[in-house]
Amino acid sequence: MMSIKLPLWLRLISLVGIAVLAIGAGLLGYRYYTRPVTLTVAAGSVDGEAVKAMSTIASRLVSTNAAVRLKVIDTGTTLDAAKAFSEGSVDLAVVRGDVGDLSQAQAVVVVSHMVLLIIAPPGSTIDSMDKLKGRRIGVVAGAANARIVDVLSKEYGLDRAKTFKDIDLPDARRAIQSKEVAALLVVIPLAEKYLSLVRSFFQQGPKALPVLIAIESAGAIAQADRAYESFDVPKGTLRGAPPVPDDDLTTLRTSLYLVARKKLGSDLIATLTQTIMSVRRDLLTEQPIFAQIAAPSTDPDAYLAVHPGAAAFYNGTQQSFMDEYGNWIYLTPMILGGMASVLAAAWKFLGIGQPETVQGPLDSLYALARRIRKVDTEAELSDIEDEIDGILREQRSRAARGDETAVDEATLNVAAHRLENLIHDRRTLLATRPAIHTAA
Repeated sequence: MMSIKLPLWLRLISLVGIAVLAIGAGLLGYRYYTRPVTLTVAAGSVDGEAVKAMSTIASRLVSTNAAVRLKVIDTGTTLDAAKAFSEGSVDLAVVRGDVGDLSQAQAVVVVSHMVLLIIAPPGSTIDSMDKLKGRRIGVVAGAANARIVDVLSKEYGLDRAKTFKDIDLPDARRAIQSKEVAALLVVIPLAEKYLSLVRSFFQQGPKALPVLIAIESAGAIAQADRAYESFDVPKGTLRGAPPVPDDDLTTLRTSLYLVARKKLGSDLIATLTQTIMSVRRDLLTEQPIFAQIAAPSTDPDAYLAVHPGAAAFYNGTQQSFMDEYGNWIYLTPMILGGMASVLAAAWKFLGIGQPETVQGPLDSLYALARRIRKVDTEAELSDIEDEIDGILREQRSRAARGDETAVDEATLNVAAHRLENLIHDRRTLLATRPAIHTAA
């Protein structure tokens, strides 16, 4: 079967089309692999500050052109944020260590530390947990603080139903002033914004000193429930002069984490962690609470395990240049070699720079043999004999001039003799065919 050679212009257009498709596919692949990855994060708090904080971080990630972006989902409360995370509807969440199901959670950063404060109004005789028996304690954000209430009830023998009453944040001041409750239980970061809010619940004045109640069994509670740790509230935290408390006061503390699902890639979370920690100082101007952003415990037996990607950042074990790009360095020569082969094939396909195949005298003679077998007239045979004579004359002339490319005479004679026999046989065959008369 004869091969069909496409015209040069058609081969060129085909090659350009293939190149355009390859470049387009490469660009699409590059955009796919370099596009920012957006993670959903659930956040919620009774004062809305958790959502504002995460929105600030999300905006900072956009302004720094980070490889990771955040889509903040306002769940209303910390409990609902933990629920959304446990249900798998979000990638990240801002949750307290003592709220919700965290079995699929791994820590990225500690957003803040949440400190338990039990506060009685100025002039109250309640100065210890034992004196709270038979009294009513208002619990701000009761759903989120259900676990800590259970812990205190068990440790101090308090009747949970009779001692603790859930109070909405807007009703806290009214409840304490109307003596509906004898004390308030709040769990807050020790940041000025939240301390000012707590002060506003109570009577103000030079001698109006709220009473902070110590959790003397904080150490034992922390050993029994690792979501908590014993913590000393510094002297003068709630009020400076005169100081409230008047000395360091023992209580409980839990942490507010940004957590990630275990299935998220290490490189992705390492990038997120690095970006958050690097912009932490800038965030302070917008949200002072970010002063408390810190690395979670990387100990293997930590209460909430740190995500491997975050751990790699904190421990300085992120992949080095060779670790990350070693495969590319190894594969690049192979890829370039493959591209060179493709280009060579394309060059050959176009036929650029390739000399046209020149048909030699023997090729011409062999081609005549095929023609002889197909001729139908004496005239065609005569024409072929003339072509044979022309080829023979040209080759003898080259040989006489000393042209090294000339075919030797013996080879030419053999080929010519074979053709003469074919011509003779064809003439004999044509002579035996009956004549064909055409109608006038």
